[in-house]
Amino acid sequence: MSSASTHGRAHFPAKRAGSAVTMTGADQAFTMLRTIYTLAPILFGLDKFFNVLTFWPTYLAPVATQVVPISPQAFMYGVGVIEIIAGLIVAWRPRWGSLIVALWLLGIIVNLLVLGHFYDVALRDFGLLIGALALNRLATGRAAKA
Repeated sequence: MSSASTHGRAHFPAKRAGSAVTMTGADQAFTMLRTIYTLAPILFGLDKFFNVLTFWPTYLAPVATQVVPISPQAFMYGVGVIEIIAGLIVAWRPRWGSLIVALWLLGIIVNLLVLGHFYDVALRDFGLLIGALALNRLATGRAAKA
């Protein structure tokens, strides 16, 4: 076993306390996932107001506006607000925010399946849901250590 490995866990050589080089792989994974699950919902949520990346109402199943009788764009404004809040909760409390994002992604997947197309996006969002659950497991493990 090399000197960079201790008890089967690989560590980077210590150069500066608190730097990325001293973080375990799990710590690095936690930081990467927390960062992306904070930024992505906030950025996608903001885009619901501007439709720069895509025209978001296209992805909304008509049944959604039958249940909540507002225009598809108004519905997307609400979606944007929820996504921004979810991203902020991930930043503040990743253990709980990751579950909120996972449930939100599940809702998006169901919406896309009801819509009857964009199955590729639904599959991608399933992968993102698994990543959110992985963040939850890492955050739970960190909380148990504290």
